[in-house]
Amino acid sequence: MRLVLLGAPGSGKGTQADKLSELLNIPTISTGAIIRAAVKDGTEMGLKAEGYLAEGALVPDDVVIGIMKERLFEDDCKEGYILDGFPRTIPQAEAAEKLGIEIEKVLDLVVPDEKIVARLSGRRECKVCRTPYHVDFNPPKEEGVCDKCGGELICRADDEPETVQKRLTVYHKQTEPLVNFYEERGLLVRAYGCEEIADTSRAVREALGLE
Repeated sequence: MRLVLLGAPGSGKGTQADKLSELLNIPTISTGAIIRAAVKDGTEMGLKAEGYLAEGALVPDDVVIGIMKERLFEDDCKEGYILDGFPRTIPQAEAAEKLGIEIEKVLDLVVPDEKIVARLSGRRECKVCRTPYHVDFNPPKEEGVCDKCGGELICRADDEPETVQKRLTVYHKQTEPLVNFYEERGLLVRAYGCEEIADTSRAVREALGLE
């Protein structure tokens, strides 16, 4: 399966992508993870992207498309892939078509904005080993301290409430139009995010015809 996952930041795309990757034995290609790694490593692309991420804005199309083109033509993608965070805009989607990037289905994971704000503003990440936590859904044993390495837990700049609101505004303006773009091509299916991850996973599998 060659699948695109759509949904606002914090809708649970990353979690569902990981579960589908394991189920289907195909890689998840997450632009967010690739870009954050580049920021951490201080690469040329990471330095360019860092300012955009801190403001909750999108990384420019030309940077993202260049990364994805190289990644999707690697050997592990020959049997399929799951795209999480690409394409984000109509120009990216059109560029993907021109590059011959095959897409068989597009899943739109729907979650209300107010739930997303609550989810993201509660996320924490270990400053040392990057292990993720959530103050409500996955708290550490000791507040502010990583269970694995004892490192300090921090709120990422792009998870601050004001930044989350900006990210949602950007999503609705620039990425949500992809829903109609792919619906017109007959590729779109929808699943609705639930409180429990297992329920969302079941809805995703049903939408994709895997149950």
